[in-house]
Amino acid sequence: MTAIYAEKIGTELAVSQTSVKAVLELMEAGSTIPFIARYRKEATGNLDEVAIASIRDRFNQLKELDDRRAAILKSLIERNLLTDELDVKIKAAETMSTLEDIYLPFRPKRRTRATIAKEKGLEPLAQFIIKQAAGDPVAEAGQYISEEKAVKTAEEALAGARDIIAEIISEDEDTRARLRKLYFEKGQFSSRVITGKETEGAKFKDYFEWKEPVAKAPSHRILAMRRGENEGFLVMRIEVPESDALDIINSVFVKANNPCSEQVKLAGADGFERLLSLSMETEVRLETKKKADTEAIRVFANNLREILMASPLGHKNLLALDPGFRTGCKTVCLDRQGKLLHHDVIYPHSGAGGELAAGEKIRALVKEFKTEVIAIGNGTAGRETETFVNALNLPGVTVVVVNESGASVYSASEVAREEFPNEDLTVRGAVSIGRRLMDPLAELVKIDPKAIGVGQYQHDVDQPQLKTGLDDVVVSCVNSVGVEVNTASKELLTYVSGLGPVLAKNIVTYRNENGAFKSRAALKKVPRLGPKAFEQCAGFLRIRDGKNPLDASAVHPERYELVEKIAEDMGATVSDLMSKPELQAKIDVRKYVSESAGMLTLVDIKNELAKPGRDPRKQFEIFKFADIHTVADAKPGMKVPGIVTNVTAFGAFVDIGVHQDGLVHVSEISDSFVADPAHVLRAGQKIMVTIIDVDSARNRIALSMKTNPVIGPREERRKPVSGEERPRGEQFQPRKPSAGNNAPRPAANRPDRAAPGTAMGDAFKAFLKRDNK
Repeated sequence: MTAIYAEKIGTELAVSQTSVKAVLELMEAGSTIPFIARYRKEATGNLDEVAIASIRDRFNQLKELDDRRAAILKSLIERNLLTDELDVKIKAAETMSTLEDIYLPFRPKRRTRATIAKEKGLEPLAQFIIKQAAGDPVAEAGQYISEEKAVKTAEEALAGARDIIAEIISEDEDTRARLRKLYFEKGQFSSRVITGKETEGAKFKDYFEWKEPVAKAPSHRILAMRRGENEGFLVMRIEVPESDALDIINSVFVKANNPCSEQVKLAGADGFERLLSLSMETEVRLETKKKADTEAIRVFANNLREILMASPLGHKNLLALDPGFRTGCKTVCLDRQGKLLHHDVIYPHSGAGGELAAGEKIRALVKEFKTEVIAIGNGTAGRETETFVNALNLPGVTVVVVNESGASVYSASEVAREEFPNEDLTVRGAVSIGRRLMDPLAELVKIDPKAIGVGQYQHDVDQPQLKTGLDDVVVSCVNSVGVEVNTASKELLTYVSGLGPVLAKNIVTYRNENGAFKSRAALKKVPRLGPKAFEQCAGFLRIRDGKNPLDASAVHPERYELVEKIAEDMGATVSDLMSKPELQAKIDVRKYVSESAGMLTLVDIKNELAKPGRDPRKQFEIFKFADIHTVADAKPGMKVPGIVTNVTAFGAFVDIGVHQDGLVHVSEISDSFVADPAHVLRAGQKIMVTIIDVDSARNRIALSMKTNPVIGPREERRKPVSGEERPRGEQFQPRKPSAGNNAPRPAANRPDRAAPGTAMGDAFKAFLKRDNK
């Protein structure tokens, strides 16, 4: 069966059948995606994590299809309904919809109008009509009048016969396939507001009277309409031209031009209105929802990856502030490993001398704990607190504003209670703000990714699929960075390849009871960490200053003997090999190619020896907002720096430091056409934007990245087509791309790629470089 799946998946994904088979066999043996991608490159033909995940997902879909196929065959056999012809058709079905269409006429049903008509003995009349031979259907129907069977007139008999024919039409495989195609090609979404809900559902105003082709509707608008419907503000339908649908039905079932044919046409019209239109609409709703979910999850996953892989500050003595006005600013002092040393509360915004006392306290704490960096949460009072701290002019101290999304979720979580059982929520939240500056990945894995605030309609999409997609991202990020086993939290270890919650807890318990691990081999002493788990996790765990220098690298223990052989051949030690570039340059990896270690593996080993345990994340860079603090300070025409907080299908949200993210609509991202904002922007990216409109009433800020954007409200910026009002439903249709539209923008227009331009930025970089050596 694996070979059959491998052939099909390989063809669909344009991947070697041998590679697909290797991936499936490795997964069946318990290997994880990061392990396969990193340490089994020869077997898979160097497939990356994305390709391996695609193979896994497609395999699961095919397995689900075959499981359903088996269930259908079993049901038909048990009811003595399976014929040779039906068996062949069922086994040949390649999609779930085709399989269900084949099974539909044989599926056990509840009592329908057609079954009632059959109970009245009207099936022979239906068969007479559907053959459409010459004859009078009314006269034929007269033979079925029966007091006993409650058929009082010929018209009642004809109506019952039409009910039977309508069900036959609605269950016809060919008709359903052609109608399905019509719905996807010519179907239209339409939505309208429920009468009396206009005010309450104002956030769905764009969809009060909306029409859009099914084939072109983007994921975010599909999900928005569905949310409006689920919340009881909108009515949403999917419709096709009825004449086109009836043409399809008649082309399949109308075989003559006589009175019986007219009865078939009537049955077809009834079957479409009462059965097929609802069935097709349901299918299209499900299919478009599935595609919208996939796109929304893709966007969410991309954003999450950027946030998790954000540049870490590194190990610094740090003071973190969780800002507040009335309740004050919770203040915590952390050492270079993120350990809580002290906590307090200051009141710089309360008046009555609070600012002076707060300043004195901050100065004292900075001196006492040798603070190098102050981290300030970007929530309520964040910009005001930043201004207060900057005014203290603390020598040698860098001030950084930190995105605190999810800190409150962490502070109330079981994880936080376990870490700080004797501290309240405010202390835990402040610690989280500081630690996420030191190492965003290590801190953010402690909270549900959905709480980070970078998703799009995350509560509307398929939740198991969302969890799988986000877990894949977290696992990928954790394993690409690597984990220091002697300092990592249980939550971080959970995402290491081959571990999981139980083994992660066992590692921490063993570490607490026996002290720091001296080697990777010592991991084998952890309860329940067997050979397979060790194989999967060892290469991703780091042990600094251990007995074996390779334990601090990404070289897998299964290759230690090979590295020792290379060192021996060069008359050096492994330590020499890792510390001397001149020795590394002399390594001829071709000499060591074998059945178990190919060129791909050997090149990886050589690269790892040059930079053992290298962190793939970029170096941390300081960022400063413009001198605006509230929405009222933001004025159209201002050019300000910002940080992308969320990339969606319709644009990107940008933090410009006013407690309210602004939106750069997809049409305002570039002077050229942009099909997908994710092709240009990423979460965490630093950019320059122009404020083009401020809607204070709705607390909305419109931004632009164009060279010369049009300033003003949306209505003024969107000019009518050919002097007329643009039809509703077309206002978001993108222009057709032209040659060169998606060419890379010059570096001068991409502030995040420009060279550092401030003395402070250069000094801070030097400071980081010196301390991280």
